[in-house]
Amino acid sequence: MEEKGAENGVAAMAACYQGFDPAEYLQSNYTPPRADFERKDILLLLSLSLTFPGDGPTLYQVMSGSEELLQDEGGCSLDWTPFLQHVCKLEGRRPSAWTEKAARLRQVIVDIVPIDVNRPQPLAHDALPSAGADCLVSCFCLESAFTRALGHIGRLLRPGGHLLLIGTLGMSYYMAGAGVKIPTVPVNEAQVCASLKESGYTLIRLEVYTLRQDMNVGTDDAYGVFFVKAMKE
Repeated sequence: MEEKGAENGVAAMAACYQGFDPAEYLQSNYTPPRADFERKDILLLLSLSLTFPGDGPTLYQVMSGSEELLQDEGGCSLDWTPFLQHVCKLEGRRPSAWTEKAARLRQVIVDIVPIDVNRPQPLAHDALPSAGADCLVSCFCLESAFTRALGHIGRLLRPGGHLLLIGTLGMSYYMAGAGVKIPTVPVNEAQVCASLKESGYTLIRLEVYTLRQDMNVGTDDAYGVFFVKAMKE
């Protein structure tokens, strides 16, 4: 019965995501006031830049680390230039370096593969080296199946590998299109730490950012964002 319930839950979530609108999602979450680089309290890119000198329709999480993803297919409604410029600023590069970073992102992409964190084996067996990945990065993608997903993606990491995780606190839903309300798991800091321990990770670093009132734009009910660096035991 429990397995059947899990299958029904996954099917229900899959139905929700049929209406997901990447353009509207980006417009709601990656433009001011939530993406205002003049503000000193925007910490997400800073955390990733300092820690790591896939996820959704966004690029910011790979700009500082792998430089693996930047598409120029036309049809993308968001200009990533300010993000590239801000990352270069955080890294101490000259102002013009963002064009070099963009070019490198386009050149060194290895592959894009689907992943299903609801499955015990989220990727095909030959998608990674047999020893497992050195590092996994997840940004705002595990909220729909938090503890179960942490356990599943942990199987992709080698022992001693690192997990970099960004997620929301207290969020029970977010809007991903006109009338598309996607339910999520509303976790707090204690639950995040407990889930990491239960899933076989050692917590190295936890940062919490409380959203200011003007960043509550009505597209979700989160009260904060967390950043985690953890190691697989």
